[in-house]
Amino acid sequence: MPLAIAYLPVLLAFLARLALVGLFLPFSALDKVLNFGAAVGQAGQAVASPGLARLLIFAGLFVEVVMSLCVLTGIADRAAAVVLAGYCAVTAVLWKQFWRRPDFRLRGPSQGREVFWDFMKNFAVAGGFLAIAWGGTAGGVAGFLHAPLASSRPYDVRVP
Repeated sequence: MPLAIAYLPVLLAFLARLALVGLFLPFSALDKVLNFGAAVGQAGQAVASPGLARLLIFAGLFVEVVMSLCVLTGIADRAAAVVLAGYCAVTAVLWKQFWRRPDFRLRGPSQGREVFWDFMKNFAVAGGFLAIAWGGTAGGVAGFLHAPLASSRPYDVRVP
């Protein structure tokens, strides 16, 4: 078997994970660094204290960088994927509050509906991370609960 074909499954597994974390690393993390003041301003909409808003941005930056690297490398990737799933859910609830928009409509122009779709996309990404964490099966959930810090061994090429 040619070497390129032998490594194709590893490359595809890596690219799938990269597509999932690419939203966070490098893009969202870099945006937080380059536009720190704006990020703190946005976080300030959820909390009253500027210090707490800065702390939220630093925590978000840590999650986006470190957990994404864990998912990519396979080091404690299942636990990292659960953390990223939670991060997606929390950010949806804090910053994608479609129910607070006065113009939420099912037909016609509506910023509320646009925010609703962003809210749903956050939960879809969370589902993708949970699929990594649990392998998409009930047995995977049980395995995660048994050893949450174990690697999913994403680049193991054994055929089941």
